[in-house]
Amino acid sequence: MSLLNDLIDLNLSENTEKIIAEYIWIGGSGMDMRSKARTLPGPESDPSKLPKWNYDGSSTEQATGDNSEVIIHPQAIYRDPFRRGKNILVMCDAYTPTGDPIPTNKRFNAAKIFSQPEVVAEEPWFGIEQEYTLLQKDVKWPLGWPVGGYPGPQGPYYCAVGADKAFGREIVDAHYKACLYAGINISGINAEVMPGQWEFQVGPMCGISSADEVWMARYILERITEIAGAVLSFDPKPVSGDWNSAGAHTNYSTKSMRNDGGIQVIKNAIEKLSKRHKEHIAAYGKGNERRLTGFHETADINTFSWGVANRGASVRVGRDTEKDGKGYFEDRRPSSNMDPYTVTSMIAETTILWKP
Repeated sequence: MSLLNDLIDLNLSENTEKIIAEYIWIGGSGMDMRSKARTLPGPESDPSKLPKWNYDGSSTEQATGDNSEVIIHPQAIYRDPFRRGKNILVMCDAYTPTGDPIPTNKRFNAAKIFSQPEVVAEEPWFGIEQEYTLLQKDVKWPLGWPVGGYPGPQGPYYCAVGADKAFGREIVDAHYKACLYAGINISGINAEVMPGQWEFQVGPMCGISSADEVWMARYILERITEIAGAVLSFDPKPVSGDWNSAGAHTNYSTKSMRNDGGIQVIKNAIEKLSKRHKEHIAAYGKGNERRLTGFHETADINTFSWGVANRGASVRVGRDTEKDGKGYFEDRRPSSNMDPYTVTSMIAETTILWKP
């Protein structure tokens, strides 16, 4: 085993200019992440200079067997925390051989929205709070929970320390450091209200980069849980009953919101969001109706609401934003399994481009 570890840790740069690039894309479910590696002649930091590649879409539920080739286009590059050295992780999106985005490619439409002059001028910032649950591999039950049973009631677990309250911290800390190494703008982590559930935050980031980084952070996390022998779940309500759900609260601001007098711009944006509530809910993640019940720090899925410091509202405005008269707001409706390309671009489209 020690020889195996030595081989895994080999520093390629001592003997060759070649590097390994792990190409990563989103599979047919819209949540499963796929990847494969190729050798490149040397280091590269510009994704447009990387070669396109292909994969068998019939094996990912993204193409038929008689026309199975799907083309992946490199879009963002990160340092590889697993192979290290000059090796890279490459976030890609997927196209047909004729150049059309396949249905699960949500990045393509998001890029069009974020490239609109009105959106570019507003420099939209996003900070995404990604909640997730760690499960025991063989029983698919939360980490730290007795098999077939339940821990004590919620209360002691949020931001807790101690072997009887915090489960999976090694995975969480490994992920935190791996993301920083990769160049992801991860801004923090914490244990959540339900035991075995955690959160990491990415941002603030401008435009589509925020979604790229959330997807890459998800990929890195699932690779780490693979190594640790745990299972990663983004189910918005992994355990029914009196247990908190899992979301992806999306903090948002534009240049106008961050400037003096921005509170009125924020209120105008929230009013727009209220008028498109159903459209946003439909795009904010599968199974969200199990989460947005009006209980456990959520708003009811059928009713739009907002308030200052109200974690039971659809949209929350922070006390500092109210006090300063400018800042940001938090859309608390997206579920943990949402597509960040869809959610971020839709918020920008509704608040900047949409004319009610």
